[in-house]
Amino acid sequence: MDHLLGDRTTEIIVCCGSGGVGKTTTAAALALRAAEQGRKVCVLTIDPARRLAQAMGLTELDNTPRPVKDIGAEGGSLDAMMLDMKRTFDEVVEAHATPEKAQQILANPFYVALSSSFAGTQEYMAMEKLGQLHAQAGQIVQDSDLKGTAGAPTAKAWDLIVVDTPPSRSALDFLDAPDRLSSMLDGRFIKLLLAPAKGPARLLSAGFGIVTSALNKILGAQVLTDMQTFVAAFDTLFGGFRQRAESTYALLQAEGTAFIVVAAPEPAAMREASYFVERLAGEGMPLAGLVINRVHENGADGITASDAESATRKLGDGTATDQITADLLTIHAERMRVAAREARLKRRFSAAHSGVATVSVAALAGDVHDLDGLRQIGGLLAGEA
Repeated sequence: MDHLLGDRTTEIIVCCGSGGVGKTTTAAALALRAAEQGRKVCVLTIDPARRLAQAMGLTELDNTPRPVKDIGAEGGSLDAMMLDMKRTFDEVVEAHATPEKAQQILANPFYVALSSSFAGTQEYMAMEKLGQLHAQAGQIVQDSDLKGTAGAPTAKAWDLIVVDTPPSRSALDFLDAPDRLSSMLDGRFIKLLLAPAKGPARLLSAGFGIVTSALNKILGAQVLTDMQTFVAAFDTLFGGFRQRAESTYALLQAEGTAFIVVAAPEPAAMREASYFVERLAGEGMPLAGLVINRVHENGADGITASDAESATRKLGDGTATDQITADLLTIHAERMRVAAREARLKRRFSAAHSGVATVSVAALAGDVHDLDGLRQIGGLLAGEA
C-alpha cells in the first residue's frame, strides 16, 4: 500500500466492495496515510453514511471539499467531501446552459424528481464529480506552473483523489451510468415526448394523438407536460453529459487509476469480491489488489480448538477459577474455528484469482471514530504490526 500511495503517477484510487465491509474507513485511512506522507489528497465518499466526517473531525461533509486539520503532514494536505447528487446535477446544468435555460430546467418538477431520486443518477453524478475534481486539480497545478512561485495561487492542488463507493454491486454501477442515461434519453419513449417540439406539424398525427391521450390518462396531463418541457430543454445538454462521462470512464481505465476491492472474510462478501475482480478485469480497469477487513487472528496458536474443548470438559464443575478458565478456552476454541474458516475463504479466493495482491486487516476491539483510529488502520493496510 505504501508503494501505491507513494507512486506519484497514481492519481485516483477507487475503493469498491459490498455493503458493510469497511470501504469508507479504508478510503479515509488510505487518504490520511497518503497525506501524511506528503501527498495532496481529496477523499470523495458517495456512501450516504456519515462516518467519514466523524472520523476526520469534521462537523459535516457536503459537496464542497473541506480541509481536515491536525494531520501530521510534511507538505501534504487532506480535503474531504461527500457527494451531493442533486447539487452536482444543478452545478452541471448551471455550468453548461444559458442562465435562462438553466433556470427553466432547475425549476422543472420532472428535473427535481430526476436529480433527486432517479435510479442511476447518483452513480452518474459520481462520474461527473470525479471528472470535475480531476480536471480542477490539473488546472490548479497548470496555473501555478504558469505564474511561477512568486505569483502562485493559494488554492490547493490535489495529486491524489480517493473515491469511496456505494454498497453492494451498485459500487460498480457508475461504470454503466453513461449507457443507462443514454438509453433513457435516446429511447423511443423520450423521442416520442420530443416529437411535438422537434418535428414538423405532420408528426402530430392521429396516431400520436392517441398515444398522447393514453399517456395523459396514465401520467396526468401536467406530468406529461413537465416531462416534455424538461426533455426539450435538456436535450441540448445531453451530448456534453455523455462526452464527459466517456472521458471519465477512460480516466478510470488509465494507468494513473487504481481500484482496491474491499471485502470481509465472509462467504457472501468474498463472492462479491470475486465479482468485482472479474468485472474490473472485463472492463479493463486497473486493479491494485484486495483488502480483507476484520480478520480474526489465531491468538494462542499452541492451543488448537480441539485441545481447548477437551480441556473445558475436563475442568467440569470445578472452582470459580476453573470456570473462568473454561469460559476463556471456549472463546478461544470458537475464535480458532472462525480463523480457520476465514483462512479457507482466503485460500479459495487466492486459488481462483492467483494474480491479485491481498492484504488482511485484523479486527479491532472497537469502531474507528477519530484520526488515530484511521492511522492505525492505515498502518495495518501497509503491513505494520
